[in-house]
Amino acid sequence: MTDIDTPNPPSNLRRSVSNIIKGSSGNLVEWYDVYVYSVFATSFEHHFFSPDDKNADIYIWAIFALTFLMRPVGSWYFGRYADRKGRRAALALSVTIMSLCSFVIAITPTRLSIGAGAAVILILCRLVQGFATGGEYGTSATYLSEAAVPKHRGFLASFHYVTLVGGHVLAQALFLALLLSTSHADISSWGWRLAFAIGGVGALVVLWMRRTMDESMSQEAIKSAKKDKDSGSMLELVRHYWKELAACFLVTMGGTVAFYAYSVTGPNIIKATFAQSSPIMGSVITLVALVILMLLQPVGGWISDRIGRRTLLVFFGVGGTLFTWVIFTVLPQTTNALLSFAILTAGFIILTGYTSINAVVKAELFPTHVRALGVGFGYAIANSAFGGTAPVFYSAALHNNQVPLFIAYVTVLIVGSLLVYWFLLSNRGPNWLDHPEEMRRRQQSPSHRVFPMGV
Repeated sequence: MTDIDTPNPPSNLRRSVSNIIKGSSGNLVEWYDVYVYSVFATSFEHHFFSPDDKNADIYIWAIFALTFLMRPVGSWYFGRYADRKGRRAALALSVTIMSLCSFVIAITPTRLSIGAGAAVILILCRLVQGFATGGEYGTSATYLSEAAVPKHRGFLASFHYVTLVGGHVLAQALFLALLLSTSHADISSWGWRLAFAIGGVGALVVLWMRRTMDESMSQEAIKSAKKDKDSGSMLELVRHYWKELAACFLVTMGGTVAFYAYSVTGPNIIKATFAQSSPIMGSVITLVALVILMLLQPVGGWISDRIGRRTLLVFFGVGGTLFTWVIFTVLPQTTNALLSFAILTAGFIILTGYTSINAVVKAELFPTHVRALGVGFGYAIANSAFGGTAPVFYSAALHNNQVPLFIAYVTVLIVGSLLVYWFLLSNRGPNWLDHPEEMRRRQQSPSHRVFPMGV
């Protein structure tokens, strides 16, 4: 292995865990800022759009989807930055940007004060946050995969989604706490502002923590990257690693649409079902199920270290293909709390087959000098096209009585990724994280296959 291609190894498992915690803490805060919008959307939408407008909920979810258009731009910028100047510097910059935008949203005047300007400010802030989130995903996924010790890489890298789901858990927990201590009117008046302000403060705390984490790139790699114009280059990525980029996109496609359909739309369905009879029960069901999803991530990562990544991905693909219909047909008609919880939790168990290992699977596809860019950009394109749009597509389908079309859409995308998992991936073999020299030799072979994943 060369010093340039090999990640800067932690001195021991304890140091590796310390770096994982510091690296993933920013992921927690940034995804809290993403999900605080979706959790509190119905509470603040009338501050930006007239409650007399029957399409107000579609507009608010369209803004949620619109921010995903900035993720490819953010993944390109931060991916190049991280591949040339190191992962730590890029992660510090992204969390700073996220913090500033959260503070701005928290103090933005309503439409009654500044008219359409309120919606414009919200859109601009969310676009910039989408830019920062696009950079956070690829860089943090790369950092956690590189900072993890090889034999426990699946387990340690799974904390990428522990904190990603954890951000959603925190947002839901705050909403429930406000619901128990105040009222819907108070949440709509000032509670949503508090939620965004907390995200801004949390980001500043993480920025301080990230100053002390180790850099996962070796100093030789950083020095080489600063001199090499191909490091972090989109041209280099597309010209020499387009197969890996395509694999990253296709692996993400079904996983990201399922993630947003299950973990964002699913909880919203439950909360809407119990809104009149027991709003607190709806929030409790959602929160407990999300906590279970969060806790399942290390379990999935641990299993992948023993039986391989492909097996878990196939489990997700088959399960998602069969279960999506249940989520969106049976769940909206279910008024029994225990059954609602069981359906949502079953969907989350299936989802874990993808979420727990997606970071390390993608990181293993790329060499060091384009890893953050490749992981981030491949994910961001699929995420923008299929992930962030899922809630607004469901909302539009619901308004037009076309939910079966939405179910078919999600299912087809999951099946598309399942075909990739089944036919193009293998459980064992050399990968760019652990065997860079072998991968470089294989790259020269006409029969080179880019998709083996190590365990």
